[in-house]
Amino acid sequence: MASITSDSHPAESKCSLSELSPLEAILFDIDGTLCDSDPIHYHAYRELLLEVGFNGGVPITEDFYAKNISGKHNEVIGSLLFPDWDHEKAMKFMDDKEATFRRLASEQLKAVNGLHKLCKWIEDRGLKRAAVSNAPRANAEFMLSMLGLSDFFQLVVLGPECDRAKPFPDPYLKALRDLKVSPDHTFVFEDSASGVKAGVAAGMPVVGLTTRNPEQLLIDAGATFLIKDYEDPKLLAALGELERASATSGKVDA
Repeated sequence: MASITSDSHPAESKCSLSELSPLEAILFDIDGTLCDSDPIHYHAYRELLLEVGFNGGVPITEDFYAKNISGKHNEVIGSLLFPDWDHEKAMKFMDDKEATFRRLASEQLKAVNGLHKLCKWIEDRGLKRAAVSNAPRANAEFMLSMLGLSDFFQLVVLGPECDRAKPFPDPYLKALRDLKVSPDHTFVFEDSASGVKAGVAAGMPVVGLTTRNPEQLLIDAGATFLIKDYEDPKLLAALGELERASATSGKVDA
């Protein structure tokens, strides 16, 4: 397979990943990063929140979803949406919402453009990889299966199964430990402010995907640079530069 390279002008210096040479691993969020799942989550929330009369029966907006729900884990979302409900009732709502999401996603879920080409590039270079998500395990495994990536990831780390979920660094720190790689030679793909903050707090550069969330939120959270998808010339140029740095150092077989 040909290398992922770009014929366009090299990306600006702030888009560089060359300081990570030799690259050891790449870590991925799942929702909104591997697949454009946010619209499906949004519609599931919108539908079920209407049923329980949330916000006086006024449907939530995409802006409300982006600012208050996207990237957070269910314990936090349940407390935020239903501060007056008991925990069991709030978690029952969240379980119902996840079941609705899986039903909708079974027909609508699609990989972000260029994902499978990037996965092949990663495999060809023997890089380690993990999926790191705030999703419940049932959702994470479902999405990876739907995308044909169940066997691609060597590790799946879930925020709800850590002491603290994103935006805390715990899930990413666990991935680094379990893969036995250094944050100095690893970077992250994320699409939410919560996820970007977690990756940055774990000491890694984070490439932000502008799948759905406002670009300024990702920049403010500390994203190194932003891309539209995995075919974005900025990413291709950065990976090409990283390969050249590795080749120059003689440490990586490209």
